[in-house]
Amino acid sequence: MTEQKYQVTGMTCGHCADHITKEVSAVPGVSRVVVDLGANAVTVGGAPLDDGLIREAIAEAGYGVSDAP
Repeated sequence: MTEQKYQVTGMTCGHCADHITKEVSAVPGVSRVVVDLGANAVTVGGAPLDDGLIREAIAEAGYGVSDAP
């Protein structure tokens, strides 16, 4: 399984985390989504992962995304 981590802007609560989890989980190949509100990060696992589709799903959920440091 491959993992990718993203910094996400605009997350403030559990509802935000649920919304992102739902959108990203619908991306083909994604089998695991872990949202860390404290770190403003989302870790996505699966195979194969399409970075562009994951970024689109996060944006579709209404949040900004960048690469995690």
